Amino acid sequence: MTVRVVLADDEQLLRVGFRMILDAHADFEVVAEAADGRAAIAAAAHRPDVIVMDVRMPELDGIAATETVTREHPEVRVLILTTFDLDEYAFAGLRAGASGFLLKDTKPADLIEVIRVVASGDAVVSPRITRRMLELFSDRLPEVAGGADGGVAAELACLTPRELRC
Repeated sequence: MTVRVVLADDEQLLRVGFRMILDAHADFEVVAEAADGRAAIAAAAHRPDVIVMDVRMPELDGIAATETVTREHPEVRVLILTTFDLDEYAFAGLRAGASGFLLKDTKPADLIEVIRVVASGDAVVSPRITRRMLELFSDRLPEVAGGADGGVAAELACLTPRELRC
């Protein structure tokens, strides 16, 4: 399967670098490039599987562009790739519908794998952002009924030795 990609970044040199990385893999096709958020929205008409979207771009930022793309083209996945390790960007991007959030210091091999994962319908968030999300939201998670194992130990305790044999 070929993964169709749009590269949206206001820095031409970065788009060229990302294109070179993707072109080195036969299962990727860069179908369009965009230098701003409005062009990224227009590029969604190329029916990419993934748009690799920068946050800070002229005309329209990547967060607003992500919200529009995911609303108008729900089949298109957006992977935000930015230099800025800011919670506000990560959380805003995810709220806007992004399927992933990575920093531009990501290794090329990891970027390739993440694009494949996002194209398959899964989500990926930078480990640093995941850690912060866990710190912020872990106390809001619901309690598991029956303890940490979901009550499995209590249910197993009532079984006979014969029932426990495999």
